[in-house]
Amino acid sequence: MKLLIVEDEPKTLQAIQQGLEESQFEVDIAYDGLIAKRLALKNNYAAIITDLILPGLNGYELCRQLRAEGLTTPILMLTALGETEDKISGFDAGADQYLTKPFQFSELLARVRSLTKRGTQVSLTAQTLRYGGIEMNLDAKTVTRDEQPIELTAREFALLEFLMRNQGRVLSKPSIAEHVWDLNFDTGTNVVEVYINYLRKKIDRDFPKKLIHTHFGMGYMFKEE
Repeated sequence: MKLLIVEDEPKTLQAIQQGLEESQFEVDIAYDGLIAKRLALKNNYAAIITDLILPGLNGYELCRQLRAEGLTTPILMLTALGETEDKISGFDAGADQYLTKPFQFSELLARVRSLTKRGTQVSLTAQTLRYGGIEMNLDAKTVTRDEQPIELTAREFALLEFLMRNQGRVLSKPSIAEHVWDLNFDTGTNVVEVYINYLRKKIDRDFPKKLIHTHFGMGYMFKEE
């Protein structure tokens, strides 16, 4: 499998490249965002690993522009910026995973293997989830409630899908983080709460029956009132 690494710090880039090549990955490298964009649109990569602070085009904008071009390649962001707001910005830009520096190479490798494995899975048939007036088409990536279209980001869509597939069960925040973001849960972050609130505003606020319920100290449940 071929990977693209986007990193402008030579020692960090060399260490990541060496480790991934020793793990049987083929690696292309880019030192700035503009070169990375050209490579990503030209070649077929199993995953892209990018820093945030880059010359030419920062990691957020690189990710955003690649998604706007229709590129679905999994993207892992590596950065020293570890605040909740930074992570949310990365996910909103279209990143699939977010790893904060410094990190252990073993964790990076595990994330890369998870992304590349997921990227090879193909849906062969149309799938639709229905519950509480919501209809979710997993192939077309569309959502309606009571036949009204609801626009969701990719991360909101993934969160709603996980909630719907586990209707009637209390889901803890670590469980949601693991399944929706592939994250080891950090108790200092409120990413899950932020995205639950985003989703509530779109699928619950304008409808009489609420579907997303908080179980304090335990997590969230998706059910009809």
